[in-house]
Amino acid sequence: MLEQGAFRLSESSAIVEYLEEAYPAPAHPALLPSARQDRARARQIMAWIRSDLMPIREERPTSTIFYEAARTPLSAAGQAAAYKLIAAASIFVPDGRTSLFDDFSIADADLAMMLQRLIANGEEVPSKLRAFAEAQWRRPSVRAFVNHPRPSYVAY
Repeated sequence: MLEQGAFRLSESSAIVEYLEEAYPAPAHPALLPSARQDRARARQIMAWIRSDLMPIREERPTSTIFYEAARTPLSAAGQAAAYKLIAAASIFVPDGRTSLFDDFSIADADLAMMLQRLIANGEEVPSKLRAFAEAQWRRPSVRAFVNHPRPSYVAY
């Protein structure tokens, strides 16, 4: 959630669009690629991550990254979603690269976070995608998020 004074905004795609308009490049770092087709692809990847991989999100929530790893194996639906994620990400991430586009975009962080749901829980992830996720995880902006103090976890 973005909180700016009395203004509150949820849903990450809405937040990205708002920030891109409110704080445009070059005065501020761009969140999306500058090339039109790359920007469209970044939006596609981000929307796909949120709409088509729910079993992973449900069975490997971010709490399993930041607090305690999952204790149960992925269900058949979770395994199918993990296979779909790995297959698509293998196409999206260019060989020999650790970013989706010429420069970092928020889509890199989104895809890395989804892959981390598997990596942090000991699931098998190909080395190319593991290298991509680890490179994104080392970015200073992503590290700031990862290392941000969090309250004790309370299951709901």
